[in-house]
Amino acid sequence: MLGTCTSLDSLAVSQSIQDGETLVSTGGITELGFFSPGNSTRRYLGIWFRNASPLTIVWVANRNIPLKNNSGVLKLSEKGILQLLSATNSTIWSSNILSKAANNPIAYLLDSGNFVVKYGQGTNEDAILWQSFDYPCDTLMAGMKLGWNLKTGLERSLSSWRGVDDPAEGEYTIKIDLRGYPQIIKFKGPDTISRYGSWNGLTTVGNPDQTRSQNFVLNEKEVFYEFDLPDISTFGVLKLTPSGMPQTMFWTTQRSTLQVVLLNADDQCENYAFCGANSVCTYDGYLLPTCECLRGYIPKNPDQWNIAIWSDGCVPRNKSDCENSYTDGFLKYTRMKLPDTSSSWFSKIMNLHECQNSCLKNCSCSAYANLDIRDGGSGCLLWFNTLVDLRKFTESGQDLYIRLPASELDDGGQKKINKKIVAIAVGVTIFGLIITCVCILVIKNPGKYIDII
Repeated sequence: MLGTCTSLDSLAVSQSIQDGETLVSTGGITELGFFSPGNSTRRYLGIWFRNASPLTIVWVANRNIPLKNNSGVLKLSEKGILQLLSATNSTIWSSNILSKAANNPIAYLLDSGNFVVKYGQGTNEDAILWQSFDYPCDTLMAGMKLGWNLKTGLERSLSSWRGVDDPAEGEYTIKIDLRGYPQIIKFKGPDTISRYGSWNGLTTVGNPDQTRSQNFVLNEKEVFYEFDLPDISTFGVLKLTPSGMPQTMFWTTQRSTLQVVLLNADDQCENYAFCGANSVCTYDGYLLPTCECLRGYIPKNPDQWNIAIWSDGCVPRNKSDCENSYTDGFLKYTRMKLPDTSSSWFSKIMNLHECQNSCLKNCSCSAYANLDIRDGGSGCLLWFNTLVDLRKFTESGQDLYIRLPASELDDGGQKKINKKIVAIAVGVTIFGLIITCVCILVIKNPGKYIDII
């Protein structure tokens, strides 16, 4: 007969967890057990922070296949596979271990909320057979990776619950898009609805939040974003709600009541491409958002634009002379959310001057910026053709250099003024020469030209 465990932090091969029993992490921070969400009677195996109020589920094993009653049992096989069984001994859910053979496996619930299956007492990453942090649900926790393992193809993304009483996968997801320079995007089904943006060395360009320690890794093995909380007595998560609205939750060991902060709840500038292409969205937090064409661009549909329907965006006022000469220049925009990077190109080693030259040499290049804004800036990020999902922040943000024909730049306007000055000067000179010639003729032949004068 298999034994049972209650309020321990680990599960061995000889043990099981039945409905009504739980695992509790060593520090008493997190708990794993069976629950029913809201008014539902269905049962799920999940993880929550033990002393946070109200109860907030951060991970669900069988989110798409609930148990119909409280007969569920969690076991760990000799191969290190977690199995959730029903009353008929049918497998409702199991962990997927494909490449490693287990040796005395044991499952631990950590204070971080990570449920880990390891080789015996192993402590390094190579000892991990499986971990719940590799399979997020609707919640990103400190130390959890959002992104890709490029070697195995494993994607870690958030997906909302279908409803407050239903943990099944909903229609909203947050994931890292690998096209161009990787960026964090929120989707509704296949459609992009919001963009947190790419990494600039300090934070994501679309969500300049400095309240927590953040990290982004991009190499040949993996691409991921993660955050950490510097104070070990403070806990926080990012949750994607069933309505698609992200929210952050904070609480401390001294105060267990959750503090919930909705992210950009009323900020329409966060709606993807709210102003259309080649246009900048501005929102100060009080008035309605406004859209403005980039310098050198005009509304594509002026009638719609004039009644605040901005989705058609803007188009160039004048055609670039790029194909004939390098007379184009760049206009610097400050405090910007950089455009969608899905069609961008990037280099980690180029400086800003090299970045500008690279953009000038490609007639399709429409803008450039530093890849990393730390220590004065480094790296290069290039955009091609239309620029989508731009906004201007009142604080923070990044410098963006927009390509324009010479006629649209300030120095181009000065050249026009200089040409007018030169034309006037030439005209005055010619007129003076004519008067001089007439005077000479009159002096030499006074009788002949006196009547004319």
